[in-house]
Amino acid sequence: MGLPNINIEFKSQAVSAVKRSAKGVVAIILKDAAAAAQGAHVLTNSTQIPAELGAVNKAYVDQAFIGYVNPPRKVIVYVLDDEAANLSEALNYLATQTFDYLAGPPDCDATEATEIATWIASQRANDFTPKAVLPDKAADSEAIVNFTTDGIKVGENTYAAAGYCARIAGLIAGTPMTISCTYAPLPEVTDVTRLSKAEMDAAIDDGEFIIFHDGEKVKVGRGVNSLQTTTQDKGETFKKIKIVEAVDMIKNDIKMTAQDSYIGKYANDYDNKCLLISAISGYFTQLEQEGILQAGSSSVGIDLAAQEAYLQSIGVDTSAMSEQQIKEANTADKVFLKASIKILDAIEDIDLAIAI
Repeated sequence: MGLPNINIEFKSQAVSAVKRSAKGVVAIILKDAAAAAQGAHVLTNSTQIPAELGAVNKAYVDQAFIGYVNPPRKVIVYVLDDEAANLSEALNYLATQTFDYLAGPPDCDATEATEIATWIASQRANDFTPKAVLPDKAADSEAIVNFTTDGIKVGENTYAAAGYCARIAGLIAGTPMTISCTYAPLPEVTDVTRLSKAEMDAAIDDGEFIIFHDGEKVKVGRGVNSLQTTTQDKGETFKKIKIVEAVDMIKNDIKMTAQDSYIGKYANDYDNKCLLISAISGYFTQLEQEGILQAGSSSVGIDLAAQEAYLQSIGVDTSAMSEQQIKEANTADKVFLKASIKILDAIEDIDLAIAI
């Protein structure tokens, strides 16, 4: 008879996780005078860039497709009138789209960067997971990459940080979940504003995403976001782009698969709760095999404390109940689960003592 459908769906999501993470989706907001180009465009390669766009905007979108290990799977472009007072029209459209990283216009100023950062925060507060690459925006958020490098020389052109945010968004989106974008090369860039090692270390510690010239080529310093204030729920590891990517992917996979294959389709009894637990456990196991989670580190089960608190809130006396009785108790339409995982980081720091 095979496995129950929900187990199959979760396993399928896990098997496809690496493939999906290797080629993400970038969103870009532009301002352009060409009326024919205004509105939404969904592009799968650079040949589809609207011909009516101005040269700067065309180049900006084209840079996003360079990627890293892979190019982005898709670039969603929303073009506003060049006289638009704000970005709200584009952001309202993007609220209905699924993407990994958003970049503002190539001349994104502080006001627009703040507008995007505020919108990203509101979306994540509503259980969505977009992120953004913004110029010189110390947002103190795991969802905002604060790109701060200026003097970026590409051919005859020199870009400030704002003019290269789409390139960085594409680079991060094209980084597989099994590695990080730390030290990712940007072969088209010949030079950038030079910083000393101490200055680069300080910038990265301050949550700045920088690119630098190592004497031979230009590459990413370290794959960090702008998070600075850590909490018990968001520790130091949440400063890493790779970790946040995995957290967001796992959250989305479990939420969407549960919505599509579980919620409303099963009676809320103990056996069906165990079915969901088994399915999520299988998903974690597959991610361990794919090298995203640490092998043997994952667990999921009924949140006994939360379930008991709920039962007490509806008048159930749990004082004489065993743990198993609490687990099997009727919780109406609610399911209380808790899980533990360990996301694998990439090799970024090597200490090597050589004896001579």
